[in-house]
Amino acid sequence: MSLSRRRIVTWGAAGAAGAALPFGSAAAFADPPIPAPETRALGRVFDVTRFGAKGDGVTIDSDVINQVIEAAAADGRGGTVYFPAGTYACYSIHLQSNVELYLAHNATILAAAPANGRGYDPAEPGAGNPFQDFGHSHWHNSLIWGENLTNVTIAGPGKIDGKGLVRSGAAESAPLNGNKAIALKLCRNVLIQDVTIVNGGHFGILPTGVDNFRIDGLVIDTNRDGINVDCCKNVRISNTTVNSPNDDAIVLKSSFALNEARATENVTIDNCMVSGYDLGTLVDGTFKTGNFGRTGRIKFGTESNGGFRNIAISNVVFEFCRGLALETVDGGLLEDVTISNLTMRNVQMPIFMRLGARMRGPAGVPVGSLRRVSISNVIAHNADPRYPSTIAGIPGHDIENIRISDVRHHMLGGLTPADAVADPPELDNAYPEPTMFGTLPAYGFFIRHVNGLDMDNVEVRYETTDTRPAVVVRHAADVDFHHCRADKAPDVPTFLLDDVDGFMVSTSRPVADTTITDHIDHKEL
Repeated sequence: MSLSRRRIVTWGAAGAAGAALPFGSAAAFADPPIPAPETRALGRVFDVTRFGAKGDGVTIDSDVINQVIEAAAADGRGGTVYFPAGTYACYSIHLQSNVELYLAHNATILAAAPANGRGYDPAEPGAGNPFQDFGHSHWHNSLIWGENLTNVTIAGPGKIDGKGLVRSGAAESAPLNGNKAIALKLCRNVLIQDVTIVNGGHFGILPTGVDNFRIDGLVIDTNRDGINVDCCKNVRISNTTVNSPNDDAIVLKSSFALNEARATENVTIDNCMVSGYDLGTLVDGTFKTGNFGRTGRIKFGTESNGGFRNIAISNVVFEFCRGLALETVDGGLLEDVTISNLTMRNVQMPIFMRLGARMRGPAGVPVGSLRRVSISNVIAHNADPRYPSTIAGIPGHDIENIRISDVRHHMLGGLTPADAVADPPELDNAYPEPTMFGTLPAYGFFIRHVNGLDMDNVEVRYETTDTRPAVVVRHAADVDFHHCRADKAPDVPTFLLDDVDGFMVSTSRPVADTTITDHIDHKEL
């Protein structure tokens, strides 16, 4: 139900219910005596200031707010807990089923620093296994949290400021500290809409095992991960901007935090922007930037025990951050993914696909698979020349059935083979990152341990002459290039092939030089 269509009950001097007036009316925000508890709930809108919340930025209001939430949820009907303009300093806020938190214009829920023996709820026992970090194993030590709930909403044009939260490290587990802005575990039918989150702690939003989950219209400007969707099903993220220079913006994970391998599946991400501007400069509108190395991307992984299925991503802008990363390294499947309509400027490695064998999970689980991925309509401009797009499996475990089409891939260039690692290490069990192999020996695409790759209408360019080949393919099979173009320095091959079984180039333009080393079953050039 939209708050704009609700009405708030005003009160006469004797505490009786008066005429219902729309929000925004002066009478609705008068300061009458607070009525008896049984009459406060009329209209199902609960103004926290009428229960005694100060909203002065100093008084700790979370005790009052939790009482209001309990009152709204008490009879099962639920309602809206309303925050008028003000700054509500808080420790842990406990969500309840069928209750909405609505933050009005200029209303801020502020994460207060622990003081005078008071602070956030203690971290619960958690997952009880060592397969993910502390932050992914605990939810209660958060500014706003809920567990085993249904029908929960956090909405409104107001703000959540995690100033008093810790970011990560040893301080995460210290008593009284909180480390997430919003944490949800095993919930269903959740909506987070229109709010702004700044300084979100270790995670701005962490849903784990949350099904039927929607995020719409958020602005997040934070120092660590923006949104981590872990072990969730039926997720919609739309119309949202996330700036996270020091970590990832929107991340899909499938950890072992629920003590089972649970997939993240049936997810759409659309009409969003991710970036690596200086912290705080997205919200203040100055959009300050630094050099390459900002994170701020969309990523699958690193935690990938349960895997990822049925994902669609479209209409996303990347700026001053890393590019798109699809990683499965802990035994999960990554399959049936469609990605389209991306624009990237000043990014590091526009496309990164990694199938690895870190295997951070129960013993005996086989290496996972990365297969059936389609990426189309991508423009990447002024990308970091050290790290071209990479598709890398490991020996004995190929990435399979990948299609990349209609891509304009523009690198800064300016490097030579001497600047690169000629034979990058495999690093089967390493943490996956675009920088893991060092400067790569191609300027456009580095492809290794792949079976079934179709590149159609892909254009690879550089700003400054680069004397590395445009494309390096190693230990691969069934690799086809159709109507592709690349800048080419004199006497430099466009393709460098090593141990490739089945390679085809078809084009209406003259075929560029190709250097072939080791074994190759060469179908057509």
